[in-house]
Amino acid sequence: MPLLPGPFVRGSSSATLLRALCLVLAGFTCTGSEHTATATLPAAFSDLLPHFLVEPEDEFIVKNKPVTLTCRSTPATQIYFKCNGEWVHQDDHLIERTVDPATALPVMQVTIDITRQQVEKIFGLDEYWCQCVAWSTTGTQKSQKAYIRIAYLRKNFEEEPQGKEVALDQEVLLRCHPPEGVPQAEVEWQRNEDVIDPASDPNFFIAADHNLLIRKARLADTGNYTCVAKNIVARRKSTSATVLVYVDGGWSEWSKWSACGADCSMWRSRECTQPSPGTGGKECQGLDLQSLNCTSEQCPQTVSGAEDVALYVGMVAVALCLTLLLIVVVLVYRRKKEGLDADVADSSILTTGFQPMGIKPSKPENSHLLTIHPDLTTSTTSYQGTLRSRHDTTGKFSMTNGPLLDPLPNGSHTLHNGKLNSDPAEYVSRLSTQSYFKTLPRDVANTSYGTFNFLGGRLTIPNTGISLLIPPEAIPRGKIYEIYLTVQRKEDLRLPLAGCQTLLSPVVSCGPPGVVLSRPVILSMDHCSDACLDNWAVRLKKQNYEGAWEDVLLMGEELVTEPYYCQLEAETCRLFSEQLGTFALVGESLHMGAAKRLRLVLFSDAYCSTLEYNIRVYCMDDTQDVFKEVMQMERQLGGRLIDEPHVLLFKDSYHNLRLSIHDMPQAHWRSKLLAGYQEIPFYHIWNGSQRYLHCTFTLERLSLGTCELTCQLCVWQVEGEGQSFSLDFNIAKDNRALDSEFLLMDSSATALAGPSAFQIPYLIRQKICSSLDAPCPNGADWRMLAQRLKLERHMSFFASKASPTSMILDLWEAQHFHSGNINQLAAVMADIGKQEAMIFLVSDGEC
Repeated sequence: MPLLPGPFVRGSSSATLLRALCLVLAGFTCTGSEHTATATLPAAFSDLLPHFLVEPEDEFIVKNKPVTLTCRSTPATQIYFKCNGEWVHQDDHLIERTVDPATALPVMQVTIDITRQQVEKIFGLDEYWCQCVAWSTTGTQKSQKAYIRIAYLRKNFEEEPQGKEVALDQEVLLRCHPPEGVPQAEVEWQRNEDVIDPASDPNFFIAADHNLLIRKARLADTGNYTCVAKNIVARRKSTSATVLVYVDGGWSEWSKWSACGADCSMWRSRECTQPSPGTGGKECQGLDLQSLNCTSEQCPQTVSGAEDVALYVGMVAVALCLTLLLIVVVLVYRRKKEGLDADVADSSILTTGFQPMGIKPSKPENSHLLTIHPDLTTSTTSYQGTLRSRHDTTGKFSMTNGPLLDPLPNGSHTLHNGKLNSDPAEYVSRLSTQSYFKTLPRDVANTSYGTFNFLGGRLTIPNTGISLLIPPEAIPRGKIYEIYLTVQRKEDLRLPLAGCQTLLSPVVSCGPPGVVLSRPVILSMDHCSDACLDNWAVRLKKQNYEGAWEDVLLMGEELVTEPYYCQLEAETCRLFSEQLGTFALVGESLHMGAAKRLRLVLFSDAYCSTLEYNIRVYCMDDTQDVFKEVMQMERQLGGRLIDEPHVLLFKDSYHNLRLSIHDMPQAHWRSKLLAGYQEIPFYHIWNGSQRYLHCTFTLERLSLGTCELTCQLCVWQVEGEGQSFSLDFNIAKDNRALDSEFLLMDSSATALAGPSAFQIPYLIRQKICSSLDAPCPNGADWRMLAQRLKLERHMSFFASKASPTSMILDLWEAQHFHSGNINQLAAVMADIGKQEAMIFLVSDGEC
């Protein structure tokens, strides 16, 4: 008698033992207290061992879906599974009994389900396996082992292809080592998003190690190459590698020698046309013109005469004129230089105000990177009033439109607030001529600028959520910087994204790069992540001088010794930076719970005179700069918003976004969409580089008299979150202009310099810092201020600075410029126990 399997013994009830005994004693029928089990074989087959018709096979668990193992045997009185050496409980078996009509033998089939949790219990200790054991009256048989593994595919490629520039007909090797995965990933290559098929183009060869070989590079092979890895779980794309096939120039044959000229020489030439250099190829090397002296017999006879004398006299006269002109230029330059130097003598009066545009800042090393010499030919309204030197009252320029520095009885000066209102187009045009501003975009609508000194200021790009706070003392005393702030269009800058990385913010530039700052400025910009750092690895990227992007900060692992530090708020990132440059936030999800915020916006035509009516659904990153661009673009198209925007959390689940329209009155409207829904691929959205992703629903009304439209428009991620729009409006009467109701109108100045840029007066700010910077035994210092303002996470960063209080106040100014209540901050100060809070309540005139 075979041994009783484990699943029958455990439980120790008499009924269970009785059933187990019945199953192993062939030819008997037993009745237990719960049910009856009959297991008999015809006498002719009672001596046969069971053999397997179906054995369990290796399986992979995808995500959380269980797998089913099947075992079928004949003749068998019982079949049970054993997994990793332990019997599977009888209640987990699903048994089916049939009879083979040809042999009359009983056929038994058993299935079990294996879940992810069962496999994970022994993950890392051993591989999870199962096999089934079949009994007959003669004996037992064991099936093959089936191994169950959890399927996965890592996000990052172990080796990604690298871009190359190759000569025509050269061999090209692009390497690719796909991410680790179970089962092992299959690899295919794409060129410009098209799959490469070596069977149809023998010039390509994909090796067993997944590398791509281009046997002889052709001009048509220039393009972006991507390695794609996929298995049953996911599909990953590497960073695209650009292959540029160039053609070096070749020389044509020399032409025939020319006739001997008047200078007793002859020449011949050749051209770089066989082939001409192309796609960045090298120009031809060597001479393209060659001369040779003629023999005396070949030289034409010439006689010197009056013409030669006139020529020599003219050349001497020209040389004398040029010499005199150079002397005059040098003298004028020296006089101007002396006049400008005189301005510096009176710079001491500017310690409480702006410096004039005419002064020359001191010149440390690399001073061309630190300051921009002002253009004295343009009018300036940034500085108002007249500044005079102590020793010289001539040769100075004055700035009208009211005083900026008013003299006081004691000889000091008081500073008035001023806005910077120069022409943006003129500024961008002038700055772009500087060698270090060649990359400054000429998009005036998305650029702001200003001229600042040690009193600081603020730059804002309206309706984008992007601003730059320049705190007091951030610019060294004695320096004047012209600073710009611009949001880059993502198509202008190619940001390399690896694996499943996604762009979370606009690409923002502030400059000029290389300026010396005494303390960090604060760059504010929107982001579209769910703001949960448990879900993300968020990196700050900065573009270096060569144009390459570098990781300069990992959010949550900031080092206080580094020049960058970030605070991630619900919708905004605040970057403390001691350097100006081009920045962007890039996120990589740590698991499928990570989500981006998408803003769903519906537009239609403001006027419709045909039967067709279009509804455009934009699915964009939830940042103000993208929304502003779409609004401006729709205004040019004559569009209008037809509902308030909705926000959708789009998860890193590799599932696409679907859009559908329902519940239209069929008697008056019909959709021209042939399928039940439209779909936007996951990677098009997750990548974040396509700013205006949208789908268009084309509807058709059956009569021009039909103007009332009611419908339901749904947007959802497969196996994820969804949003719906209930539309009910008149397409003829509802002709509101695009910006009449929904377009955000930010009328604040784009540039503010000096005290007008801050809510806390400068002198009061200094008193608060001197009061709270010094440690207090009862904790009534900057640490309590940080706690009251819910900034405890940044204690280490604040403590690393010479004035922790000033860092806290800078952050408060950046957060609350439009909405801050100075009295609320005063209440916090009073709660700490500092009497300086009462100063906040003094009127502007008293301050």
